[in-house]
Amino acid sequence: MTRPDQGLARHQRLTRSADFRSAYDVGRKQVGRCMVLFLLPRPEGSLRLGVVSSRKIGGAVQRNRARRLLREAFRKNRHHLRGQADIVLVARAHVLETALPRIEHELLTLAARAGLIEKQPEPNANLHQS
Repeated sequence: MTRPDQGLARHQRLTRSADFRSAYDVGRKQVGRCMVLFLLPRPEGSLRLGVVSSRKIGGAVQRNRARRLLREAFRKNRHHLRGQADIVLVARAHVLETALPRIEHELLTLAARAGLIEKQPEPNANLHQS
C-alpha cells in the first residue's frame, strides 16, 4: 500500500523574505493560542507554507522545535486545505506546551476561519491530552 507524498517540496514553501513581508502586510490574520496564521491569496500555484518563530519563544532549540511542530501539523492536515495562497504560521510560546493533536486542531480552526476549509474536520479523540 502506497501513501501519498506528505513532504513539503521547495515549491510548496515560502523562501523569500519578500513573500513573508507580503503575507504580513497584505494578508489576513487569524490569531490562536499556539500560532498566528497569515493568509495571502494568490492567483497562481498551490498552497505555500512559511513558518516563523521569534526569540520570544526561547533559545534556538525551542524555536526549532516550535517550527517543527507547526510544519508537522500543516503536513498532516494539508489535504483538508483548499485554495491557492501563501500561508505564514508564526509560533507563539504556548505551542511548546501543547500536544500535537491540539496544535493540529487549532491550525484547522484558524484555517476554517480564514476560508481555507469548507467544512471543519471532526476533532480527534486525543484532544483532551495536553
